[in-house]
Amino acid sequence: MSVDGALSGKTAVITGATAGIGLASMLALAAEGASVIGVGRSQARCRQAEDLVRDSIPGAQVQYLLADLSSQEQVRGLSRRIKSVLQERGLSALDILVNNAGLYAQHLTRTVDSIELTLAVNHLAVFLLTLELLPVLTATPDQRALGRVITVSSHSHYWARMNIQRLNKPFPYLGILAYARSKLANVLFTREFNRRMAGKPVRAFAVDPGLVKTQIALKERGFLSQRIWAWRSQKGTDPSVPAQTVLHLSREQDVLQNPADYWYNSQPKAPSPNAENVGMAAELWKLSCRLCGMSYSETFCSGDAR
Repeated sequence: MSVDGALSGKTAVITGATAGIGLASMLALAAEGASVIGVGRSQARCRQAEDLVRDSIPGAQVQYLLADLSSQEQVRGLSRRIKSVLQERGLSALDILVNNAGLYAQHLTRTVDSIELTLAVNHLAVFLLTLELLPVLTATPDQRALGRVITVSSHSHYWARMNIQRLNKPFPYLGILAYARSKLANVLFTREFNRRMAGKPVRAFAVDPGLVKTQIALKERGFLSQRIWAWRSQKGTDPSVPAQTVLHLSREQDVLQNPADYWYNSQPKAPSPNAENVGMAAELWKLSCRLCGMSYSETFCSGDAR
């Protein structure tokens, strides 16, 4: 593969980049010439993934950083390290952020920040990392370009219901429902981000990857999780398929003029009615600020708190 392509000169950060859609996206963007920074939580898996990208794409510009995205302290630390990497390379801007990291937890678990684990990793890490990186995402020297924020959601958001006040206090807890809510949160975040950042040089997208062969439930040993994993393994597509949508949204210029927030197979797709609930999106943003200990001024938002 060649590293000369439409993304030459661009820098991308991809979370959850040691396997699945994240690793496939690393390969796809690196093959188009992007300098890719992957994020994982295992040093051994990061090293293996980096070797794979270098072996697959000679000359690829690739680097991995370690972070456990369930910890807000580590998310903030990751943001600082990304900015340091950019500075070391003489760069002022981050062109692409792919929020891909996610998990499925069968049992209710609390993080070090007392946040329900699925909510913490699948939504709040997206929210916090994106806003922490906003200064470099909006610092593009090319006035024709925009920083791009691409968040991997899921078709499961279509049947998700959300009570904002109970989002961090789910009862009864069911892993599959917590997962669906977090994926609805991804779409709501994307829509609210675009509304609040209107006029700024940054654009967000949410991706429906379809049914994909990933290891997201492999570590869970309960009956339900095993059944979900077996079904996904039989019916899912290769992660390289949704990675093409990530590549499309990272590379193409016409997507910046398209008002669609939700994309599937490189085409706009209508999200669920709940994902278009303006009031719910605003309340989720407000809750996310509170759970991350952020004020409205720190989130670069316009307008009054609701």
